[in-house]
Amino acid sequence: MTETETMRIDKWLWAARFFKTRGEAQRVVSAGHLRMDGDTMTKPHRQVRPGQVLTFAKGNDVRVIKVVAMASRRGPASEAQLLYEDLAPPQPRAKRDGAAPKPFERRDAGSGRPTKRERRQIDQLKN
Repeated sequence: MTETETMRIDKWLWAARFFKTRGEAQRVVSAGHLRMDGDTMTKPHRQVRPGQVLTFAKGNDVRVIKVVAMASRRGPASEAQLLYEDLAPPQPRAKRDGAAPKPFERRDAGSGRPTKRERRQIDQLKN
């Protein structure tokens, strides 16, 4: 991390690992899906500085991020987490873990194609 006071918003989002590519970050900003301190941003070249609050959608979540520091490069995730403070309220556990895994669905015996086990049982009966 450096002592630089400002940085391009698209470059910062990429360095903080919110987006895999800088181009993806540029598209989000250009489409108007990012707010900086409540104002919609449409220019990826706008400068961001520590203390500003960014709001944007990522997947099914809305991220509310406070910029804490600037980055000199895109480092590992552990370094990237030091660049921001997450202000969004914590998600409920069920939503955070994704959809609950479905239990194994049973099918009625004799319906549909035989399973491998049923095919083996049929082969044993035939022999």
